[in-house]
Amino acid sequence: MTQRIGEVIESSTTRFTAGAYELLAAPPFGSLVRAVTRSAGAAVYGLVYEIRTGSKEPGGRAVVRGRTYSGRELFDAEIYFENPDLAEVLQTEFSALTVGFAEGGQIYQYLPPQPPPVHYSVYECDAAELARFSEGCDFFRGALFAAQVPSDELLSACIRAIARARPDSRDYLVRAGREVAGLLKDDYDRLTALLRRIRP
Repeated sequence: MTQRIGEVIESSTTRFTAGAYELLAAPPFGSLVRAVTRSAGAAVYGLVYEIRTGSKEPGGRAVVRGRTYSGRELFDAEIYFENPDLAEVLQTEFSALTVGFAEGGQIYQYLPPQPPPVHYSVYECDAAELARFSEGCDFFRGALFAAQVPSDELLSACIRAIARARPDSRDYLVRAGREVAGLLKDDYDRLTALLRRIRP
């Protein structure tokens, strides 16, 4: 069973944002995550397209802690070790583009009837769930043409992650490449750039 990594703090039809339970511990860019819904056995799937860490206070910002006025210097992980309170004042969040949902034991690669509820659990999908979700490529179109998302980088990161999780890695990359080629047949420059990013 995969471990719960956070909870939904903002939700809409096409995307959701989750607060990570551990500071600086968001799933990687391009990861597939699963948000629980109110219906038993149902879930919403999303691709992580943005990760950010900042102040928990609305409008607040983190302050410099690496050098004090007394001249003491700390670097990188030392700052967190010397300031354990940072885990209480900072929060790591990640946003995911909705690419499908599960219901009645079936996976559908289009938008769900309802977004995941705020404060419901979010899990990072393991290799088995990633392989199961990737049996279809219908979500490619939604990822490629989503607004205000680094879509080419997102889809290529997702394809690479799926290929690593599947025993038929090479065959999957070929199938994914063909699907992308069909979707971008009228944009050769964008297609070739994206294919370069998914090449092993």
